[in-house]
Amino acid sequence: MRFRHLTPLMPALIAVALVSPRLAGAPSSTAGTVTVRRVPHAGIQPEAVVDSAGVLHLIYFSGAPAGGDLYYVRSRDYGATFSTPVRVNSQPGSAIATGTIRGGQLALGRGGRVHVVWNGSDTARPRGATNPDNGKPGAPFLYARSSPDGHRFERQRNLSGGVYSVDGGGTVAADDNGHVYAVWHGNRETEGRGEDHRAVWIARSADDGASFAPEGLAWPAQTGACGCCQARALATGPRGLTILYRSATNLTHRDIYVLTSKDGGASFAGSIVQPWEINACPMTSLSLATAGSRIVAAWETAGQVFLGSVDADAGRMRGIVPAPGPSAGRKHPRLAASAAGDTLMVWTEKTAWARGGSVAWQAFDASGPKGPMGSAPALAVWSFATAIARPDGGFVVLY
Repeated sequence: MRFRHLTPLMPALIAVALVSPRLAGAPSSTAGTVTVRRVPHAGIQPEAVVDSAGVLHLIYFSGAPAGGDLYYVRSRDYGATFSTPVRVNSQPGSAIATGTIRGGQLALGRGGRVHVVWNGSDTARPRGATNPDNGKPGAPFLYARSSPDGHRFERQRNLSGGVYSVDGGGTVAADDNGHVYAVWHGNRETEGRGEDHRAVWIARSADDGASFAPEGLAWPAQTGACGCCQARALATGPRGLTILYRSATNLTHRDIYVLTSKDGGASFAGSIVQPWEINACPMTSLSLATAGSRIVAAWETAGQVFLGSVDADAGRMRGIVPAPGPSAGRKHPRLAASAAGDTLMVWTEKTAWARGGSVAWQAFDASGPKGPMGSAPALAVWSFATAIARPDGGFVVLY
C-alpha cells in the first residue's frame, strides 16, 4: 500500500489549532472549541461519522484523481491518531476524485458496520447501465460494506441497475435496524432524456446491505436533477430518511429540494428549499447531520453556503441562515451537530476546477452565528473538509 509522502510543511499543518469563544479567566471548558487536523496520508475528500462509543470513522481518497482508491480508518482520540488504512474498493483505481462531488460517502449501520458508496472511474468494474444514445455502458454507482469488525471490505457491487448517465455523487444512509439506503440520480430510458428528466432513485436493503431491492423512484415530482451535483441522505430513527438534492427543471431551475420519509423511503413528503436560476451545472455538494431529534442541512446557492433545520413531519426546511461574510466562491459545506444544541458548518473558499483553496467554519446556535469564524489554508485540489462533534461540546475539522 503506497501513499504520497508528507511534505516538510505538513507536520506544522497537522498541529492542533484551537478557536474558542471563551473569555480570559472564564472557567475551563472545551465547549465550542474547534480542533483542526489534517487527513492522514495526505488523503483528500474526507467523510467522517462518530459512533455512540465516540469512535471516529473516516474515509478518504488517495491516488490519481481520475482513478484512485478509497481508504477507511478509525480513531479513538478524535483524529489525533488513526488505525492502519483499509482499502474500501476491491478493484484498485476504481474510485474517482475529479470534480470533487463524485467521491465516497459513508454511513454506519447496525453493529457499527460501515457502508460506502462512490461513483466508479472509467476503468471500474462492473460497468453501469448502457446509455441508449451511444450504446456504451456508463459509470457504475458502486457500494461496498465492511466486515462486522471493520478490518476489511467485501467486494464492490454496482447498484445503478437500469439507471444510466450516473454522474453527480450518490449517497448512502443506514440505521441500527439493518436498513441501508443507497440514493443517486440519473436517467432511465422509459423516463426521458436529459437533466430535466433525471430523477432521484433509491435502492433499499433490509439485511445490512447483504442484498438490495431494485431501484425505485424516490419522488414522483418531475423536477429533474442537476447532473453533476451531489445528493445527500441521512437515516433518522427506526424508519426516518431525509434526502437533499438539486433540481434541473427546464435546465435552468437549479433549486434545492428536501425530501423526508417516515416509512423507510417507501414514500416521501418534499418541497423546494431555495431557488437558483442558472443555466449551467454548478457542481455543488450538500450535507445533513443530526443530534437527538434535530436534523440540520447545508447547501450552496450562488457562491454562498446556507444552514437550515429540517422539519421531517412537513418535509420542509425552517430557519435558513447564511454563513456570515461575503458570498463569493463558497462551496461544499459540511455539518456537525452537538448534543448541546450547537452546529458547526465548514466549507471551502476560492476553489475551482483543478484548483485548491482554503477552508472556513462557523459555529451556530439557535439564535444564529456563535463566536468567531475560523479558517485554515492549503486545501488540496478536488478536496473539502469534514467535521465531527465531540461529546464535550467541541468540534473537530479534518481536511
